[in-house]
Order: sequence, then C-alpha cells, then structure tokens
Amino acid sequence: MSAIEVENRRPAVTGRSPAAPSALGAWVALFLRDIRGVMRSRSQLYSSIFTPLLILVFLGNGVSEGLSPAKLSAGNFTAYLVAGTVVMTSVFSSTFSSASYYRDRDTGVLRMFLSSPHSPRVILLGKSLAGVVIGVIQAVIVLLIASPFVEFEWQYGIVQGFIIAIAAVILLNVMLSGVAQVFASRIKTMQGFHLVMNLALFPLLFFSGAFFPVDNLPTWLEVLARINPLSYGVDALEMAAYARSSDGFFGLPLDFAVMAGIAIVVYGLGMVKVPRLTWSGE
Repeated sequence: MSAIEVENRRPAVTGRSPAAPSALGAWVALFLRDIRGVMRSRSQLYSSIFTPLLILVFLGNGVSEGLSPAKLSAGNFTAYLVAGTVVMTSVFSSTFSSASYYRDRDTGVLRMFLSSPHSPRVILLGKSLAGVVIGVIQAVIVLLIASPFVEFEWQYGIVQGFIIAIAAVILLNVMLSGVAQVFASRIKTMQGFHLVMNLALFPLLFFSGAFFPVDNLPTWLEVLARINPLSYGVDALEMAAYARSSDGFFGLPLDFAVMAGIAIVVYGLGMVKVPRLTWSGE
C-alpha cells in the first residue's frame, strides 16, 4: 500500500474534540441503573416496607392499651407511631441503597464508572439521587398504607398536611443519603459500613421521639433528642399528620432548617473525599 493510500485512510482531523457527555445524562443513567437493581432485589424492597409496617401493627396495637393517652398530644399511640415508622423506613432505605457503592467497587463496576469522562462527584451524586428517590417512595408508601387505618388530626388540612409530610420525607432522605455517603466514602468494607450505620443511626432513631415521647424523659435524654437530627424529621411528620396543634413541638421552620442545614454539610463532607481510580477501585 502506498504512502498516499495510507494517508487517505486516516480519519480527517477537524480540530474539534467530540462533545463530552453531559453530567445530567450520567446522573440519569446511574439513577435508572440503581432503581432497576432495587426492583430486581425483591427481598430488599419488601423488607424495607413491610418491617416498619409490622412494627406499626404489633407495637402500636400492643402498647396502645398500656401507654397513657394523656402523655400523647393526640391521645392515639398507633397514629403517633406512624411518623416513627416512616422515618425508620427512610433509615433502612438509605442503608441498603448506599451498600450498592461496595457492590460496584468489588465487582469492578465503580472502576468503569471512574474511567468515564465524568468527574467522580458526578458519579457519587448520580448514585445518591437514586437512593433518595427509593427512600422517598418507600416512606410515602408506608404513610399511604397507614393513613386510612389510624386517626390523624391533619391540623393543616389533609392536602396541605400531606404535602408537608412529603416535603419532610424528601428532606429527611436527602439528609440520610448524605450521611450514608460520608460513611461509604471513608469505610473500606461493606461489613464495616453496616456496623457503623447501625451503631450511629439506630440509637438516634430510638431517641428521636419516633416510638415514645421524649418530653417526660430525664433531662439528659431530652438534650440528646434536641441535638438528634432524626428528631426534626419525626417532629415535622407528627406536626403534619398527627398533632392537633403546634404546642410542644419544635416547629416546622426549625425542623426544615435543621434537616436542610445538615444535608448541605454532610453532602459537602461526602464530596470532599471522592473515590480514586486504583487497582481495587477504592
């Protein structure tokens, strides 16, 4: 083959590089991938919804007779417990969804993602978005299933109260997804991740007012409840659906301000330490 023929076979150089794929396209692709993964994992999907509902049925009905209604602002423990089960659903979902980071790392998929033209932060935000949407959907399903069977007060009206509840669920899941991202970016193994998440989140869950009022607890436990970020998610949900008035609650402005502030901080911390492209994909 002559030199002229070789030269003619070479691709023409136009001086323009191919357009880089958009960050939005990467987020959508990662989001759809994780959504399909959860839908295929039926055990994860069912356990994160039915476990809170079982606790609501058995704990709510079992304790209603023994817990003095005078200690509850609306006098119904089963209705009071709904906010706690919704928050617990979000906690479970954030834990399970963030575990996909380790699956992707150990199977080499994360390494493939990091080899793409996108920033590692784009990859992390795309996966985090899927976790938020999954958690919101599961939490709202629990709320919808429970609503017809309990006596909610809906002090703001049913429609407005439900909108407030959904807004609280979204912000809560954004905050929890950010917390999970902070842990996942710093803990090397899935076992260690689940251990830390359990040690960090479940004590916070039980001392957030999710399962019993914190007003009559010892002072040191009330202080813990006030610095507990989950307490503000529980408070917002109780004010939206359960409570007759705002007396004895933190208040919606404070609830949303605290959750939004913490979400910004934890996402900032999670984005500081991004995964590196190494032989192990860490």
